[in-house]
Amino acid sequence: MKLILLGAPGAGKGTQAANITAKYNIPVVATGDILRAAKSEGTELGLLAKSYMDAGKLVPDEVIIGLIKEKLASDSCKNGYILDGFPRTIPQAEALDAMGAEVDAVLSLEVADEKIIERMSGRRVCKCGASYHVVYLPSKVDGVCDKCGDALYIRDDDAEATVRKRLETFHAQTEPLKDYYGAKGLLVTVEGREEVEDTTAAVLAALEGVECGK
Repeated sequence: MKLILLGAPGAGKGTQAANITAKYNIPVVATGDILRAAKSEGTELGLLAKSYMDAGKLVPDEVIIGLIKEKLASDSCKNGYILDGFPRTIPQAEALDAMGAEVDAVLSLEVADEKIIERMSGRRVCKCGASYHVVYLPSKVDGVCDKCGDALYIRDDDAEATVRKRLETFHAQTEPLKDYYGAKGLLVTVEGREEVEDTTAAVLAALEGVECGK
């Protein structure tokens, strides 16, 4: 099974990627993980990526594409893979096609923006590592950690304004990929459910349909 996983930030892609990995025994190929590994391994492309990262700059598409090409050609991906976080744009998708990467399906996890904003902006964390949610997993005392008694806080990435900006970027840059892959007959959409287990069941059922159609 060779998949691309699409979905807005906060849609639950990481959780579903882990569940797909458990089912099909294929690795998740995530851009961030590849960049970190390349940086630590010191390969030619890794050192090039490191030079951009150390300077606080975005790693160019051509470098990321080269790293992904190397990864997909490795033994770990010979039985399949899940691409998570790439491609993010139409040019990246075209580059993926140009390198000859095989894709059985593009799974798009659909969750409404307001639901994502509720999920992410409701998170509360503590410096001790504990995490809560004002709706789904509240602390016993509002704003206070159950474990250590310290004040809870909102991570910068979870602030509502930040979440809305990330969603805007997703809709502008990444969502057009649904039409791109839909035109190729590869798009499979799954509506995110209220319960994670129900979403997982829907995702795995959709992938079984892909297997049957191969």
